[in-house]
Amino acid sequence: MTETSIPRAEQSLDEEETATLAVDGDDTEADDTEADDDTDTAAGTRVKKAVGEGDLFRQSEIAADYVEGLLDILDYDGDIDELVAAGRPMVEVVGERLQNLVGQRGATLEALQELTRLAVFRQTGTPSRLLLDVGGYRANRRKELAAVAKNAVEKVKEYGEPVRLEAMSAFERKCVHDVVNAMSDVASESEGVEPNRRIVVRPAD
Repeated sequence: MTETSIPRAEQSLDEEETATLAVDGDDTEADDTEADDDTDTAAGTRVKKAVGEGDLFRQSEIAADYVEGLLDILDYDGDIDELVAAGRPMVEVVGERLQNLVGQRGATLEALQELTRLAVFRQTGTPSRLLLDVGGYRANRRKELAAVAKNAVEKVKEYGEPVRLEAMSAFERKCVHDVVNAMSDVASESEGVEPNRRIVVRPAD
């Protein structure tokens, strides 16, 4: 089995989903338009709940207010846009010197996203699939991961053996699954437990 490393993202960085709420499930069956959540449980069930467009935009507004408050506390400048895209609420922060809000491999961004989702939940009582992006991280990371996925697919097709990628976040795994699933004669699956969960790309059965 081949081990493949993932290149680190550039400083300005990285989704994913239809109008559903996925509480539990595997990242190989993603309703996300971009990737970010594939929480796994022993039961392996996926719970879905339709959410209206107005409710989703309300979530993005709540999240934008929360993020704006964080930026004020941290004394960071940034333009904040709230929107609904691909059936999920989104908040994008654009500005200079925001790399500290992204962190290594997007770790800080993921933590901020969870805090923002919690803020939305506290006001609405509804779990949110909100996507938070800072400085275009997710879009850039998605491009990098597409290259990683294509390289793994080429190796699988050339040697006929599975390729095991390094551990990734749920967002990153979803990006890779999307690319692999769009190609013929190969398949991808996740293995392991967070934070060491990773993807194996293999020949299709």
